[in-house]
Amino acid sequence: MVSFAAGIGLLVMMAVHTVIAAVATRFFRIRLESTWGPAVYTVLLVPVALVASTLFLSGTLGIGADLGSTGMALMLMVVAPLALGYTIDVFWMPHPDEVELPERADG
Repeated sequence: MVSFAAGIGLLVMMAVHTVIAAVATRFFRIRLESTWGPAVYTVLLVPVALVASTLFLSGTLGIGADLGSTGMALMLMVVAPLALGYTIDVFWMPHPDEVELPERADG
């Protein structure tokens, strides 16, 4: 049985991971010029960041609940936030071509 505080910690970790995934996806979509580059970087690098964050938040800080298995932990802490963060970036944020970037200062 999961305690109330552990459940809240789990939800906070999932929210933090969703924000990390959405921001990283947006960063790759804005900065990379190729068609497949943002998708490849999102699929390869964002899960590494989410696993590192999970290890830090649940191991060092002790936030979250014991989910019982590695598969369940990966599903709730990596796969679900990655899918939700990517969805938020693609469907609810403006297209990267519509975003105005500041001029580069060639100094």
